Amino acid sequence: MTRLIVWRHGNTDWNAASRVQGQTDVALNDLGREQAREVAPLLAALRPDAIVASDLSRASATAAALAALTGLPVRTDARLRERYFGRWQGLALTEVAARFPEEYARWRAGDPDPGAEIETLDDLGKRVGAALQDAADLVAGGTVVVATHGGGARQGVGHLLGWDHAVLRTVGSLQNCHWTELRHDDVRGWHLRAHNVGLITRPASAESV
Repeated sequence: MTRLIVWRHGNTDWNAASRVQGQTDVALNDLGREQAREVAPLLAALRPDAIVASDLSRASATAAALAALTGLPVRTDARLRERYFGRWQGLALTEVAARFPEEYARWRAGDPDPGAEIETLDDLGKRVGAALQDAADLVAGGTVVVATHGGGARQGVGHLLGWDHAVLRTVGSLQNCHWTELRHDDVRGWHLRAHNVGLITRPASAESV
């Protein structure tokens, strides 16, 4: 049985300010680095066989905290990047609501293709899902930890599970430095074992942007 741990990166200043990150390379802040250090021993106890991360620094730095404990290298995969948020990237959500009211309303309502040059949820799920599957294939029958992003994690996991958008909207967002656990066997395929697991020691952003 293969175990896949999909781990959201630690906190950033843009998370704290509700600013749209998307594929902008925003670094972890002091809280985010502390979160990664605190959570890394929990994941190290799962005895991972491989660590894979988005190439954006907030994810790769989160993964590095686990690598420091396990001695494993961190493989990076650009397909694990967060959703591309087009013309919204760099804006606070309050600015988005004011400047793009129609697209913002569609996004809040769960429209998979809200406009404003934002990557569609279908494309996001296929992109991240393929990367998650490739990461799992590295250690068939073992455990792999994948450090990625909130929105990308939800859609990528949904793609592996075969869940549609309506189902995924009922699943809560991953908090910073929390994870989802999937397992795969030849009989059941991919199945969900746990979601939003982690330490709750500080307030964490629930927005996955």
